[in-house]
Amino acid sequence: MPRILVIDDEPQIRKFMRISLTANGYEVVEAENATQGIEAARTQSPDLLILDLGLPDLDGQEVISAVREQSEVPIIILSVRAQELDKVEALDRGANDYVVKPFGVAELMARVRAVLRPHAAKGGDEVVKTGGVQIDLTRRVVTRDGVELHLSKKEWELLEFFARSPDHVLTHKEILKAVWGPAHTDDTAYLRVYVNQLRQKLEDDPAQPTLLVTEPGVGYRLKARD
Repeated sequence: MPRILVIDDEPQIRKFMRISLTANGYEVVEAENATQGIEAARTQSPDLLILDLGLPDLDGQEVISAVREQSEVPIIILSVRAQELDKVEALDRGANDYVVKPFGVAELMARVRAVLRPHAAKGGDEVVKTGGVQIDLTRRVVTRDGVELHLSKKEWELLEFFARSPDHVLTHKEILKAVWGPAHTDDTAYLRVYVNQLRQKLEDDPAQPTLLVTEPGVGYRLKARD
């Protein structure tokens, strides 16, 4: 039973989350402020954090950074802040996804499953499937409808980075830093060129991508599907 730590200062939100998550088969641990949340993240070994940004003792953005100093546990932000800058900052600090309040419980549960999916495998499954595309991370082979695709070295490195975090929003800066290095974190036009090249090889309709999708103003997400 995956354990989810909910960090939110509103009792009614925590109660709603506890009921919803428990009904979907998750164990729930609660914290009402940042201090409790950071300590619980360290001592309770959660499989996922659901974190509000508006906490009474410390901004949730700082909680992300504090948790990331000690753990790679997935983090979903659940906040009333809908500004693009808040979303980008949270993702750059290490959050895996961002949901704006008010939210639908079905959507939230889907995002929880998506974030937990690659971590549940714990490195055992090195093949990622999305549509008719299969990415074998061990053999470094990509096929589409059974036909092997030929990628350049940089195309493979980019696709591998996406495939190691399927269904996660990856920001422009973290992609550029990981694939091209710290000196290229502002080269978004360069990234766009390579994403378009991958779409030409992966997508049925590159002009309307359904596998490697754009998260406007933030980055990209590789959708993993059976």
